[in-house]
Amino acid sequence: MSSVEGWAIRKLRELADVRVSNVDKKSFANEEPVRLCNYMDVYSNEYVTGAIPFMDATASLAEIDRFGLIRGDVIITKDSESPDDIGVPAVVSEEIGGLVCGYHLALIRPSQEHLDSIYLAKQLSTSSVARYFATKASGSTRFGLPVSAIEEVEIPTPPKPEQSKIAEVLSTVDRAIEQTEALIAKQQRIKTGLMQDLLTRGIDEHGNVRSEETHEFKDSPLGQIPVEWEFTTLGSVVLGGGGVLQTGPFGSQLHAYEYVNEGVPIVMPQDIRSGEIEDEHIARIPEDKARSLSRHRVKASDIIFSRRGDLERCAAIREREVGWVCGTGCLLVRAPRNQLDNRWLAAIYQHDLSQRQIVARAVGTTMVNLNTSLLASLQIVKPDVVEQRRIAEILDAHDTRIHAEEACLNKLKSQKTALMQDLLTGRKRVTPLLESEQVARSVS
Repeated sequence: MSSVEGWAIRKLRELADVRVSNVDKKSFANEEPVRLCNYMDVYSNEYVTGAIPFMDATASLAEIDRFGLIRGDVIITKDSESPDDIGVPAVVSEEIGGLVCGYHLALIRPSQEHLDSIYLAKQLSTSSVARYFATKASGSTRFGLPVSAIEEVEIPTPPKPEQSKIAEVLSTVDRAIEQTEALIAKQQRIKTGLMQDLLTRGIDEHGNVRSEETHEFKDSPLGQIPVEWEFTTLGSVVLGGGGVLQTGPFGSQLHAYEYVNEGVPIVMPQDIRSGEIEDEHIARIPEDKARSLSRHRVKASDIIFSRRGDLERCAAIREREVGWVCGTGCLLVRAPRNQLDNRWLAAIYQHDLSQRQIVARAVGTTMVNLNTSLLASLQIVKPDVVEQRRIAEILDAHDTRIHAEEACLNKLKSQKTALMQDLLTGRKRVTPLLESEQVARSVS
């Protein structure tokens, strides 16, 4: 029995009906048209709603009767390529006409009297249940859960009102997370459109995006550009102005055994994400080793490019990163400050104008590579450096908004993790909330 007062530990078979679906994706003329809820519809969503673009398929009347989904059903992924990633739950949170549970999934229909469906889905998503499912999954290249294993999973079961209040608290956090994710996606779409305008049309001295109606444009090998802009190559600007374009240190100059816990960070391709350098897992070397690699230490006007794998990765060096070391898998560009703003260069490099060239010219088969010759020959458009800085500041301000929302999202996810650990184990009870609601109802 549970050590939490008023909670019992019960087998899922006592609380719900478990059905393993055999409805495949094939369509037959003698069957009924349905919408099919497939593996990824469950794996990628905590809540199954009508907004998901379900697959059109067919099913027999018997299959529709047995595997047709209704609000309150919980679905889990019955099969997986890994036993550690199986039994992932989602709850059907609204009525969706003609929706049927597909193959590789198990439909769990809770007893409405004894079990709240959202509460059940949350319990099935806990690490303890994941460990249980991992031990029960069988197979070699593909793993599956037998019905008996699903039915035998133990569910901590407080009274139904307490379950529903726990579900309400957690689903409220889920909605906040979903709304924040949608806001971030919207801001990123706005940024994409903004970049298209700013990096091909720019902004005039009055802060307005140029247009054909109000400004003059000219043809270039990269399309029409403002007449004020120059068409050139990166090498012409950098090397022609006395700048630097070089690879990181050779592998013989820097070895993994030289890494230390405290020291000067070394920027590797995996540290460059979303146009910035993340230092959470960054490698470090002693200061004396960094001094021996002085030509690879970065300055405020620099930009670092990944030279293998994901060639879209690049980052303009910020003040906090001055003195760090450009790693073996990267390229370092130091452009004359009166010619190129490094933030502008990072933006234009990640734009289609540049990435189409990179993809077409990158060398290598199993892993594509960037080299100094390719980077030097990159064709770019170049406004004067004052306009570059104006554009970079606009994009920076937009990034700041996105980062603020991402910080909010991370905070919400941390709060959700803590709440699940507390509420689903009974470490913290929602009974005071229920009691206060009961008092409020009695007063009213």
